Amino acid sequence: MDKDIRNINDFRIVGISYKKTDADIRGQFAVNNDQYVRILTIAPQSGIKEIFILSTCNRTEIYGFASNYRQMMDMVCAVTEGDPALFAELAYTKSGPDAIEHLFKVSAGLDSQILGDYEILGQIKTAARFSKEAGFFGPFLERLVNSVLQSSKAIKTHTALSGGTVSVSFAAIQYIKEHVASIASKKIVLLGTGKMGRNTCKNLVHYLNTNRVTLINRTAQKAVELAAELNLSHAPVEMMNEELHSADVIIVSTNASHPVVLASHVTGSGEKMIIDLSVPCNVEPAAQQVPGVTFINIDELSRIKDKTLEMRQGEVPKALHIINEHITEFDEWCNMRKHVPMLKEVKHKLRELNNDAGLELAYSGAGDDRIQKVLNVMAMKMRSKNTIGCHYIEAINEFIA
Repeated sequence: MDKDIRNINDFRIVGISYKKTDADIRGQFAVNNDQYVRILTIAPQSGIKEIFILSTCNRTEIYGFASNYRQMMDMVCAVTEGDPALFAELAYTKSGPDAIEHLFKVSAGLDSQILGDYEILGQIKTAARFSKEAGFFGPFLERLVNSVLQSSKAIKTHTALSGGTVSVSFAAIQYIKEHVASIASKKIVLLGTGKMGRNTCKNLVHYLNTNRVTLINRTAQKAVELAAELNLSHAPVEMMNEELHSADVIIVSTNASHPVVLASHVTGSGEKMIIDLSVPCNVEPAAQQVPGVTFINIDELSRIKDKTLEMRQGEVPKALHIINEHITEFDEWCNMRKHVPMLKEVKHKLRELNNDAGLELAYSGAGDDRIQKVLNVMAMKMRSKNTIGCHYIEAINEFIA
């Protein structure tokens, strides 16, 4: 069989998600970029040549072709700090059509903590691009991810599954609005101005109508630029202790591998609300327990329900219908890939016939075009009728007729 043609039943997924784990456990198995590189480095040792990893605040999932699930589990656990036995206990596994359907649903936001969360699409693009640039994408993954992205975009366009304004960052704003009085007079410090931080910052300004926000980021220039864009304040990392000490609300969106907000930052400084949007948790446990501190993590925010989510639930059947249409198209492509070796053999045979001077074909000089037309007809018939031998004979007869 052609080395680029994979057995669809060997396509597997292993993962953990918010459904069976809390943010602390998910944090133990979160995969950052450096760990992603390490996984791709060791993957060939297990014979794995097609793979990509999706690691978000909701999940860590590894997709690829492997002979068994243990290979994939071992790679994740080899580079993360979590206990392999715990991962094996909590992980879900899927293969073949079930794994494919799962990826389609994840991309649409049907499997997110907040139904219809469209941010997952960008995360899938980033994860796929990372593996592709490292040479771990073959024709199957390339086609699958493209189909998944097209399906998700169609759902976004033709349904209201992502309608309204509901996301983890927006849920944080809702929580602040409901639990902090006179927010315009309060000092807010936002740590981290990556994508999540930027979205949260814009929601703060737009929905809370406040500009008493100070931005701090490890790369100072990003904080400077966002502060200038939104007319906010910024401070260097070196000033973080002072800024956190004087803050009323602290929002953490740093996604560091270790806590960045410590008990020493908030002890003895009055009442504060700390909202951590990071996985793993970037607020140390001792800081969460400081008297006067109200601590909220991403799991608690994701439990917020409102009319927008009820409306989105009503859009699920439409989304599933679109997914099924795209899965059907992908299945047809997979079935045709099975016939590629046969089509190549027929193409080779037709070229031999075309070069046989004794046939005196009327299509001399345009043989390649003629061959391609015959192959297209053969492929169409093979797609509609799962029979190979008779179409092989038909192709030969049609070419020499």
